[in-house]
Amino acid sequence: MTVRVDRSFELSAAPEHVWEFIADPKNRARAISVVQEYTVNDPDGRHVTWHVELPIPLVRKTVSVETEDVTREPPAYVKFVGKSKVMTVTGEHEIVETDTGTRLENHFVVDGKLPGVEKFFKRNLDGELENLRRALERDLQTTRSEDR
Repeated sequence: MTVRVDRSFELSAAPEHVWEFIADPKNRARAISVVQEYTVNDPDGRHVTWHVELPIPLVRKTVSVETEDVTREPPAYVKFVGKSKVMTVTGEHEIVETDTGTRLENHFVVDGKLPGVEKFFKRNLDGELENLRRALERDLQTTRSEDR
């Protein structure tokens, strides 16, 4: 079974500020609650290993998810793919300029390879996107206060 989630949220920030955050794989990893730590594997930061703890019965240890930014189209679009023994995840973030700032459109697909993975993400992916939104808004507040 595959879980798909499409969500967008509005931000009162310039698209280039949203891009600075969302194009950085470290920011995306830090925002996900099940990512316990991450390792950047190359100088340009396109390859990052997430060390994930999933609270499901068949996964009793940390899972390494090898992620790669497969497409970057500054300042509007980034797509990543993460692969592990328990799942494959694809995430896309599109930045759209609006009259009041920016809309960030998020598309995620999770293909579980073990029972319980899809169920976990079906229940929790909205919350993970909310974590991303909050982390982005915190970052934007910090950036705005530093710009003053």
